Amino acid sequence: MTHIVKALPFYFVVALSGTAQAEEARGVYSAATLTPETALVAAQAALKHCRNAGWQVTVAVVDRSSMPLVVLRDRYAGFHTLDAGIGKARTAVSFRTPTAQLAERTQAGRPESGIRGLPGVVMVGGGLPVEAGGSLIGGIGVSGAPGGENDVSCAEAGIKAIEDQLF
Repeated sequence: MTHIVKALPFYFVVALSGTAQAEEARGVYSAATLTPETALVAAQAALKHCRNAGWQVTVAVVDRSSMPLVVLRDRYAGFHTLDAGIGKARTAVSFRTPTAQLAERTQAGRPESGIRGLPGVVMVGGGLPVEAGGSLIGGIGVSGAPGGENDVSCAEAGIKAIEDQLF
C-alpha cells in the first residue's frame, strides 16, 4: 500500500504536465469568470445588506482579471469608498485571499509588509475572492461600513446571493 501512495504523486504530475503541454500547444486557454449580470446581483445584494444595517457604502465586483464589472455607490458613501471598494476587490483577486487576512499578514515588521507599497493594493478588510468549482472567477470589495469586518459581512451577503448561479 505504501508503494501505491508514493507512486500517485508521480502519476498526478505526469497527468498535469500533459495537460499543460496540450494547452501550451494550442496557444490559448479557457477560464471561467463572472458575468456582468451575476456581478450585478452580487453587488445589489451586498449594497442591500449594508443599507439594512444603516451603512452607506460602495460595492465593486471585478472579474478574474481584476477588471471592474459593476460598481454601485450608495448616495451618501464617501468619495474614498469608490477607489477603496475597487481596490479591495482587485487585491482579493490578485492575491486570491480575503483582504482582512492580507491586512494581518502585511503588518509592519512582517516578511510580507512590502506588499503594502504596491500600487493599487488595498490592505483593509472588505475584499473577498469569488470562487466556483475550485477556480477563481472574480472578486467583490465593499467600502464604507464602520470597520472592515462590517464591509466583509456585506461582501459575504453578495457572494451568498449568487452561489446558486455558480457551477
